[in-house]
Amino acid sequence: MISKGQEPIHQPNSRRILRAMPASRLTAVLLAFAALAALFVACQPITPGASHTTPTGDDASALVIYSGRSENLVAPLIERFAAESGIRVEVRYGDTAEMAATILEEGQNSPADVFFGQDAGALGAMSKAGRLQTLPDSLLERVPVQFRSADSEWVGISGRARVLAYNTNLISPEELPADVWGLTGEQWRGRVGWAPTNGSFQAFVTALRVLEGDDGAAEWLQAMLANDVQPYSNNTAIVDAVASGEIYVGLVNHYYLYRFLAEQGDSFAARNYFFPSGGAGAMINIAGVGIVDTARNVDAALRFAEYLVSPEAQRYFAEETNEYPLSDDSIPLPTDLPALTAVQAPALDLSDLDDLQGTLQLLQEVGALD
Repeated sequence: MISKGQEPIHQPNSRRILRAMPASRLTAVLLAFAALAALFVACQPITPGASHTTPTGDDASALVIYSGRSENLVAPLIERFAAESGIRVEVRYGDTAEMAATILEEGQNSPADVFFGQDAGALGAMSKAGRLQTLPDSLLERVPVQFRSADSEWVGISGRARVLAYNTNLISPEELPADVWGLTGEQWRGRVGWAPTNGSFQAFVTALRVLEGDDGAAEWLQAMLANDVQPYSNNTAIVDAVASGEIYVGLVNHYYLYRFLAEQGDSFAARNYFFPSGGAGAMINIAGVGIVDTARNVDAALRFAEYLVSPEAQRYFAEETNEYPLSDDSIPLPTDLPALTAVQAPALDLSDLDDLQGTLQLLQEVGALD
């Protein structure tokens, strides 16, 4: 167990020096990246019994999905939809921000019918840009109101909670702080990991800005940096570092732990802790879908969205990706994962998480990306 002034087991050997370009160049680079994605990210058609080939983009009968969710996570589910519906599906995979920016860049010529986003911020940005259609109430009402667009233009499909992963050999849950502000204390110096270049962390910081203002978010970030927080490239690296004793705790999404438990069993020396006092550190973000305003196959797009909230698809997210199903609370959750209603999540309009540019600028200004 820890005591004030105690040193970690050993210094992190997987720390990375994280650098970013000046904030004034971020927008231009994102747009350039989006243009490159539009040119070089190949669409992969999914047709029952057919091989994968690069489409020409001229097949108006195909449902075109721009997916910010990774192929290894959702391709099996999309293949099931194609097989069961008989609808020809083409998928373009990439980072969520890239896919959203690509649709915006393509404008009225975008072939996308569906935007499948990894987080609510990107969906909110698409909505505010006027690029999503209104969804029917029959679809929206299958998901709790906090996990769908207030403007009825996107619907959440699966949920993931922000948690604190902790080393079970070094610390007990009783010694963990009530919220993220507790991590700024001296007893946590050098013992906390975060991933400032990771999208889920940036969504958390955006939530912190919404809930506590830019000044409050800057204060927390600066206090963490002053407390020698350890930077990592992603959630997986953080959980691994927690279990090895490289750090005591790390800010991550809940489902990464379950991937390690599936591979290494219950002896894996990390578990999730849900902040009991709530705040941005206990936020629930979603992956969700919207139908693009220029969609050529609206009926097929709606069928796909309806499939994603069906019991079959919701069980897939609970069992295969260890995420929260949003439309069916009777589906069993992974062991030790509390029900959504038990998480002290903050009252937050998830569409308000759309200001990624402001978050990136803040992270650079405080030195979190230097």
